[in-house]
Amino acid sequence: MPDCDYCGESFSDEDSHLDHLAAEHRGELGAIDKRRVASHEGGGDGGGFPLGPAILVGLLVFAGAVVVFVTFNFGGDGTASAGSLPDSGDQSVVSQVETEPATSNQHVSRDTDIDYERIPPTSGPHYRAQHAVGAGFYSEERPLGGLVHSVEHGAVVVYYDPAAITDEAQASLNGFASNFTGRWQSFIAVPNPADDPNATFVLTAWEKRLTMNEYDEDTVRAFMAEFIGRGPEQSVR
Repeated sequence: MPDCDYCGESFSDEDSHLDHLAAEHRGELGAIDKRRVASHEGGGDGGGFPLGPAILVGLLVFAGAVVVFVTFNFGGDGTASAGSLPDSGDQSVVSQVETEPATSNQHVSRDTDIDYERIPPTSGPHYRAQHAVGAGFYSEERPLGGLVHSVEHGAVVVYYDPAAITDEAQASLNGFASNFTGRWQSFIAVPNPADDPNATFVLTAWEKRLTMNEYDEDTVRAFMAEFIGRGPEQSVR
């Protein structure tokens, strides 16, 4: 049963969901949702917009994307920065990742008390899209129900032990969080809510978990290269 990421309304099928997006949220739609609606409506130009303006908008979007790519992926000396990721992660890291089959992908109201089997969770019931947690480095805990929706969207969430994190690790995590802010491929760092964390860092994606006792930026990058932007709701990599 699809849910609207813009208002949370539920629909019995994808056609009615797309009709709703076209009628109620056309001005809010991201590029991917615009294409889905245009395809549903049978139009190749995004639902009836004049061709000239559509081309102009496309050129502006492309130019903006180039600027973002250069800014995030290359430093002033032309070397790769934290924003640059290969298509897959180093297999020496990926081979250590635990796979935990999803227990549920059910959407529940924000006031629901969710009892996750394992903390931090990598799947399970979670809040609706409007309560997903955005990219960033957080010094205070965030609702697990919102974080699980974020990983369903394709986020990587790193849970850190506030009592053990170093300034260097925090700066590195901040860098990743600043560079990966997309709705479908965000990076989030939050305090581990466990009373006695079994590792200083727990890296999570949908159904995936990797622990680190000593911070290693290359390990974080490899985990991200393999899993960020590849959530079950909408894979963008």
